[in-house]
Amino acid sequence: MALLARARPWFAKPCVPAPFRARVQMGGTRQLNLQSHLVTPKELSSALAKNVLTKISTAPRVIPLCAAWFLPNDAKGRTGQRVFEEKRIPSARFFDLDAVKDHDSPYPHMLPSAEDFAKAMRDIGIRRDDEVVVYDTQELGIFSAPRVAWTLSVFGHPSVHVLNNFRLWVQQGYPTESGRVQATEEEPSDYPTPNLDRSKVVDFPEMKEIAKDHNKEGSEGFQVLDARSKGRWAGTDPEPRPGLSSGHIPGSISVPVSELLDPDTGALLPGEELKRLFASKGVDPERPIISSCGTGVTAAVIDTALGEAGYGTPEVRRLYDGSWT
Repeated sequence: MALLARARPWFAKPCVPAPFRARVQMGGTRQLNLQSHLVTPKELSSALAKNVLTKISTAPRVIPLCAAWFLPNDAKGRTGQRVFEEKRIPSARFFDLDAVKDHDSPYPHMLPSAEDFAKAMRDIGIRRDDEVVVYDTQELGIFSAPRVAWTLSVFGHPSVHVLNNFRLWVQQGYPTESGRVQATEEEPSDYPTPNLDRSKVVDFPEMKEIAKDHNKEGSEGFQVLDARSKGRWAGTDPEPRPGLSSGHIPGSISVPVSELLDPDTGALLPGEELKRLFASKGVDPERPIISSCGTGVTAAVIDTALGEAGYGTPEVRRLYDGSWT
């Protein structure tokens, strides 16, 4: 099974509201297509229409990147690779969260080394000047795409976005394709080995000290937001991984992912609604915010929601890698 894959070239269907059209550029630097971190299906459709569909072109491209992932106790036994093959955005690549990680760590989904990250980007043919739009599954809505987008961002990829979301892409009639795909048919890219921006990451030793200092006089007043379900946070529901007890970090605030999403579409709520939700939880935008969850995947949904709400500057927002595990 391929860990990272690229779908075959595709062409627009005439019924699509904003059909994709190849437009060859005769040189020069292409302006960025997407201005906001969160993009709509219509915005992605328009951006993809500007891609140069020729192997000899070195022009920057818009690349759909599927981040499909399911919890290990998924009742239907679904996997990201399987749903990617069942339905995807044409010409999308697949990023396997269970493969692109720190394999020396006993914990799932810890950030990979810079070398392993760069190799993954080379293997799927992503160039550093490509605009990458990460998307989730139709089944779950916004879920794991923010984690992959966050990973690209902390490794310094210049242009990273999240589609809001693939379920709406399908419902609005944009094209999809299916079938098994092989490793990328294009030449691997020359993606350089980047530097990790550690200022955006909280590790276990630091979180341990933050938890110990909770409510102590003179502490910095970190706010830890937990994306797991209320039951897991409260310790009344089991964790999806055998042997792992539920509960929460002292002083953490329960912000279940489900509360950040539209219940019908699975899309992230509008910024103003998110701002009111964070305010109702007592989150202070002026104090440092750390997003957490089970393994560091859905914590990135909180971070994305904070950004969409304009709640706290990027300088005060970080993610706890590894999280509850």
